[in-house]
Amino acid sequence: MTWSSIIFAGIITYFTRMTMVALVDRDLLGERIKAVLAYVPSAVFPAIIFPGIFITDGAFIEMNDPKIFGAIVAILVGYFSRNVIATILSGLFSYWIIIFLL
Repeated sequence: MTWSSIIFAGIITYFTRMTMVALVDRDLLGERIKAVLAYVPSAVFPAIIFPGIFITDGAFIEMNDPKIFGAIVAILVGYFSRNVIATILSGLFSYWIIIFLL
């Protein structure tokens, strides 16, 4: 029963999201709406990432946590390079260096 519920929910979720991608004609959307929708990934990504950086076990972390330093490096690299892969890798590598070498 549980697995069938999970699979059924996944199928329903997939089809509800896919219909918007497959059935909506891009010519129906105006330029203004397209410009606004271009910012959606930039708004959603921090909402997913920031709780993992700043909240640990239900409490806020201290300022000397390695996750904050990795996030600062990633923000700086992302701002100057405008490259998603470079941003992710620089944040990960700086976090790992701080954890394993310092």
